[in-house]
Amino acid sequence: MQTGFSCTINQGRENWNCLCLCSGTHTDWNVTWYTPHPDLTQCFQHTVLVWFPCIFLWFCSPLYLLHLWFTDRGRIPLTTLCCAKTVSPSGVSACQMYEVGDQHLVFLLSPVIRSLTMLLAVCMMQWERMKGCRSSVLLFLFWTLAVICSLVPLRGNIQQIVDKVCVCSPCPEEDASFLSKMLFWWFGGLVVQGYRSPLQADDLWSLRDEDSSDRIIADLEGDWARECSCPAGPKLTEQTQLLKKLKQEQSSGFCLFRVLARSFGPFFLRGTFCIIIHDAFMFSVPQVLSLLLGFMHDEDSPLWKGYMFAFLMFLLSSLQSLFNHQYMYSCFTVGMRVKTAVMGLVYRKSLLISGAARRSCTVGEIVNLVSTDTQKLMDMVVYFNAVWVAPIEITLCLFFLWQRLGPSALAGIATVILIFPLNGFIAKMRSKLQVQMRYTDSRIKLMNEILSGIKILKFYAWERAFLEWVLGYREKELNALKRSQVLYSISIASFNSSSFLVTFAMFGVYVLIDDKNVLDAQKVFVSMALINILKTPLSQLPFAMSTTMQAIVSLKRLGKFLCQDELKPDSVNRELYKGGDGVVIESGTFGWSKEGPPCLRRIDVRVKKGSLVAVVGHVGSGKSSLLSAMLGETEKRSGQVSVKGSVAYVPQQAWIQNATLKDNIMFGQERKESWYHRVVEACALLPDLEILPAGDGTEIGEKGLNLSGGQKQRVSLARAVYRKADVYLLDDPLSAVDTHVGQHIFERVVGPRGLLKDKTRVLVTHGLSYLPQADLILVMVEGEITEMGSYLELMGRKGAFAEFIRVFAGNEHKERSQMGMEWEEIHLVVYSSCQDDPIDFNLVLIDCSNPHQTPSCLHLYIFWDGLHLSVCISGDMMSSASVQTMEASDTEDMEPAEDVGRLTEADKANTGRVKLQMYVEYFRTIGTALIIPIILLYAFQQAASLAYNYWLSLWADDPIINGTQIDTDLKLGVFGALGFAQGVAIFGTTVAISLGGIIASRHLHQDLLSNVLRSPMAFFEVTPSGNLLNRFSKEVDAIDCMIPDGLKMMLGYLFKLLEVCIIVLVAMPFAGVVLLPLTLLYAFIQSFYVATSCQLRRLEAVSRSPIYTHFNETIQGASVIRAFSEQERFIQQANTRIDHNQTSYFPRFVATRWLAVNLEFLGNLLVLSAATLAVMGRNTLSPGIVGLAVSHSLQVTGILSWIVRSWTDVENNIVSVERVKEYADTPKEAPWTIEGSTLPLAWPIHGTMELEEYGLQYRKGLDWALRGVSLSIQEREKVGIVGRTGAGKSSLALGIFRILEAAKGEIYIDGINIAQIGLHELRSRITIIPQDPVLFSGSLRMNLDPFDSYSDEEVWRALELAHLKSFVSGLPDKLKHECSEGGENLSLGQRQLVCLARALLRKTKILVLDEATAAVDLETDNLIQSTIRTQFDDCTVLTIAHRLNTIMDYTRVIVMDRGLITEMDSPSNLISQRGQFYSMCQEAGLV
Repeated sequence: MQTGFSCTINQGRENWNCLCLCSGTHTDWNVTWYTPHPDLTQCFQHTVLVWFPCIFLWFCSPLYLLHLWFTDRGRIPLTTLCCAKTVSPSGVSACQMYEVGDQHLVFLLSPVIRSLTMLLAVCMMQWERMKGCRSSVLLFLFWTLAVICSLVPLRGNIQQIVDKVCVCSPCPEEDASFLSKMLFWWFGGLVVQGYRSPLQADDLWSLRDEDSSDRIIADLEGDWARECSCPAGPKLTEQTQLLKKLKQEQSSGFCLFRVLARSFGPFFLRGTFCIIIHDAFMFSVPQVLSLLLGFMHDEDSPLWKGYMFAFLMFLLSSLQSLFNHQYMYSCFTVGMRVKTAVMGLVYRKSLLISGAARRSCTVGEIVNLVSTDTQKLMDMVVYFNAVWVAPIEITLCLFFLWQRLGPSALAGIATVILIFPLNGFIAKMRSKLQVQMRYTDSRIKLMNEILSGIKILKFYAWERAFLEWVLGYREKELNALKRSQVLYSISIASFNSSSFLVTFAMFGVYVLIDDKNVLDAQKVFVSMALINILKTPLSQLPFAMSTTMQAIVSLKRLGKFLCQDELKPDSVNRELYKGGDGVVIESGTFGWSKEGPPCLRRIDVRVKKGSLVAVVGHVGSGKSSLLSAMLGETEKRSGQVSVKGSVAYVPQQAWIQNATLKDNIMFGQERKESWYHRVVEACALLPDLEILPAGDGTEIGEKGLNLSGGQKQRVSLARAVYRKADVYLLDDPLSAVDTHVGQHIFERVVGPRGLLKDKTRVLVTHGLSYLPQADLILVMVEGEITEMGSYLELMGRKGAFAEFIRVFAGNEHKERSQMGMEWEEIHLVVYSSCQDDPIDFNLVLIDCSNPHQTPSCLHLYIFWDGLHLSVCISGDMMSSASVQTMEASDTEDMEPAEDVGRLTEADKANTGRVKLQMYVEYFRTIGTALIIPIILLYAFQQAASLAYNYWLSLWADDPIINGTQIDTDLKLGVFGALGFAQGVAIFGTTVAISLGGIIASRHLHQDLLSNVLRSPMAFFEVTPSGNLLNRFSKEVDAIDCMIPDGLKMMLGYLFKLLEVCIIVLVAMPFAGVVLLPLTLLYAFIQSFYVATSCQLRRLEAVSRSPIYTHFNETIQGASVIRAFSEQERFIQQANTRIDHNQTSYFPRFVATRWLAVNLEFLGNLLVLSAATLAVMGRNTLSPGIVGLAVSHSLQVTGILSWIVRSWTDVENNIVSVERVKEYADTPKEAPWTIEGSTLPLAWPIHGTMELEEYGLQYRKGLDWALRGVSLSIQEREKVGIVGRTGAGKSSLALGIFRILEAAKGEIYIDGINIAQIGLHELRSRITIIPQDPVLFSGSLRMNLDPFDSYSDEEVWRALELAHLKSFVSGLPDKLKHECSEGGENLSLGQRQLVCLARALLRKTKILVLDEATAAVDLETDNLIQSTIRTQFDDCTVLTIAHRLNTIMDYTRVIVMDRGLITEMDSPSNLISQRGQFYSMCQEAGLV
């Protein structure tokens, strides 16, 4: 009965949903009641609120109409009000039909019902009028209900409009008129706003839809995929596939260009149409000038013609300017879209790239692709048309010159033909010098690694070695740049002198071939106007060719990256989660690349649904590779891999985002409070939340800088658990947590009673204590599964696994006897569930006091009934970077509440104009010895130009005697000498500025590098690496190239403008009346604009840094992102960051166009003034002077345009100097070395250490991390340091290495106060083996000995003691083996062994150990512990211990709590005292 009733209810609900078909539910209390902004659901608004008044009217109308039938009070005449009342509902009824949609059925029904009801109301109104009823209660109630029910949707619509206006300010260009678009008036509002107050990011418009990443990349991605896809065909041989791949890589640049052309070509062609119209107007101006000069010769010509010619020149010049800037606007818009497209493609590729390809493409190289190479493509878009337009313009100029000078124009053609091969050769030479890109890549790649491993550099005092390494790359980069700039200077000088050379050749041949050929004003200055037009394409062509060549190189680099091998989606068969096996691998063979030996062979695994599988083996045996194969991260060579359901992955090295702790755990999922708290509690994160300043709202630094290794691993595990996935792949997640924490996590999360008990779990582990609870154990040796079965089965087979357990335990028993410690031996009797006879295994309890035993398997209790485990696993040391959060309980009183959990500082934009100090700083680095000659050379260059132009005007006014002019040879010689002098000066200025720019760039980069490397660790915690990489890539590139090029252009055109003004004033002194107001107006508009432009440049630079940070973070966590299938979310985040950057970039280039249009209009007014004054003074001015003045005034628009562009470029790019100099004033560490230091070379000789009332604070205002610690450590003493999280263990280590400076007290090593010696003198004489192993790309030998201080024999000896000799000997390149970025081509355990080899190589008298063997297997761990004890027997050893068994034979143990030493004695005495250390041993199962 109840079941039937439920079915009826459900059927009714389904019928309702079929009727309504709304996207949401009918009622939702979260929307209506449990919210600060109550509202009704859309379904309710479109049904109940619409239908209720309608149903009321329809139900009541029959009775009312019946009442009217029997009522007759006379007919009411038709009035205007009555007509309005009748038409209004009819209009509403008609409007309702426009609301009919096709999304849901309700959007069809509701308007129809409402329309029919309105028609009913109209009929009732007419019926009442016919019956004489003036007032209707029914209609009054209906209209009242209708209005009330309409208020809710009305309020919602108003709120949507308000929210839309508040959230985004649409770009005014979309609604601008044609004239506003042509003149860029629509941009004026932002300029005014920027002039009144510095612009902020919120003041900018939202990005247009056609410029958004989603819109651009959606189409382009599919087009690129089709371009790269290979048609299906017969299976090719491996050699043929390799040749095909090489061919594809070679043509990849062209393929990328083709794809971009298809996507953005149509809009680019619109700009091309504008440049063609611009050229038509440009060539019309000289023809009008010819008419004007003809008018000056013809005294009988009426004045109105002169004024018409003057106005026509003004009109044509103005139209020329408008179309030129429409062309530039189109080009920059296309360039912006190309940048968005390429960045999007690169980002998506980085999420798909295979492991082998990833090792050949470092993070630094990828960042360089999206910073430098995208900029090269943008430059190519702007200047690409010049490659083909410039030759056409040159041809037209020579054609019109032929019309003026006849065959003499051939001399000009010959000159141009001679110039072209020279510049073609120079362009080819410069393209070969593009090797500087390779040096740039290497430098950025190295800087990325330095920033990632900065803590290791400081611990080992390696900053100077890496600084020299970076500077070595930088010097090679600058040498290539210097040669390129000298060649470019020759090209620029030849092209800038080309107008003179062409003029000299043509006029010389013209006057020399025939004495009757005379140069009058019309021939000279019309020809000069044409030659000035010729100068533009001649000067643009080398730059366009150079830019195109650089863009071709960038296209090849981008295409090569985009064509790299991707992970094959079919390498793992993803199926829905059903019954049966959760993970299946059949006959699997896998490798990290297509070539080379496989990393896994003959893998056959079946993981049952809901089972726990443990994977064990030695370091490098393939455990992590097995998980990678299950994830599809490796190259599958044979076999089948099947995974059922969703996957969650915990990598061996935790990947943590620069986000809040809460966001790291939820990882894009919705927050479910009860489940979230269960996960946090199970992963033992509750104590950490109490320590963190803002709880789970605390921001975590990049790569988890302000978390310890254990905390990072627990956050990584919590992220996976929170996901509620079907399959969990856990790569040794318990190797970095405290004893009791590890036990807690296993029991509450991974074990049979944990949160994941019903999930499929594959656990890589070195802890034997977990194995008895595993359903299946896989034993791996050299990439193969040698044994497989449950713990009991493996022990019963008495194979290698069982022998290892017995031998290992036997050694422990032997060690216990030698130590004389009385520990109970347990005889383990396990009863088989299938047999009545017991199977006996002598599993000897592993002695926790044994110093040689592995810390991963300690004091093992196994009871079959209940299977109780107690194990001490690796610990949870505080990171050296826990500056803000871990050791401090309170924040500063003045810190705002919302900033309590904030760690990193966003890249900030300064406001206002760039300070004069930045220019002074830049020019100071160049030096006055170079600046003064540059100014003098520019002055000489322009004086020579002015002289030869004035000389031409005198020549043109020379009287003609008997059809000839006298002394033409002399005039030609003077003209030639002045022109050649100008050419030499141009070359000198160009070379001098280029060399000055390189000098400044070298100093600024060196200062930046030095400032960054000398910054304390706290600086790197609060500064995202993307900000720093942005400085070293984009900003340094701007200082290298953009500023010198802008200065060359700006100074050249400023002096040219000065020349034009002098010529106009000399010719027409009355023009000063016009020049003065135009100059003031020019200065006003320029200053009005600069504040806006500079602030937009800053905002664009600031919004660029998060892109690089996100790219960096994504590439490093790509495997985790893929495992969790979060690619789309990260792609959207990248799109948001790119769009935010383009929001600043778009108004930035529009601002330049706005300014140029306005200023060139002023220049055209000067043309109009000069021409008008010439017409007015026709009787007093000579044609030569008029021609000189007007032809030069015609250049003003172009000059102003280039001044605007170059001035803006300099002003904007000088911001790069400002941003590079930002870090000059940040706090710095103490000096690396102290001059005149008397420190003995062999210091420390004994290794004694004394702390006297030593106190430490992470930051002023925070609690004390160490409170007056006094301690004396003797020579060769072995001291263990233990304590809970936040006790001060790591603070003590940081203080010893002076990573943090003492707030009070002193530390003495061998009687010398460490605060009085240099940091490198201290850090290079003591050694630490850190918890997180960090390697750098480069040879293995470089990673061991970057200073080349040791011989190969010493290096091999260290590798032998670190148990790496056999592995390194087996490598093809041995010590020269190239480590990939971060050492990714070595396992985590191998990386930790390399860190041990470093310490063995240094062999200092003081060694600090920080849980250095957490990621190695038990046997290797045992050997390492033995090596440490034997090789460092004569050293003072401080061990920050998390696994207490490693320090049980130490001479002393220090127990710390809240920055104080609470206990200090030998381990046995501390245990007997039954204090804090005793309780910790109890938790670890040692007592």
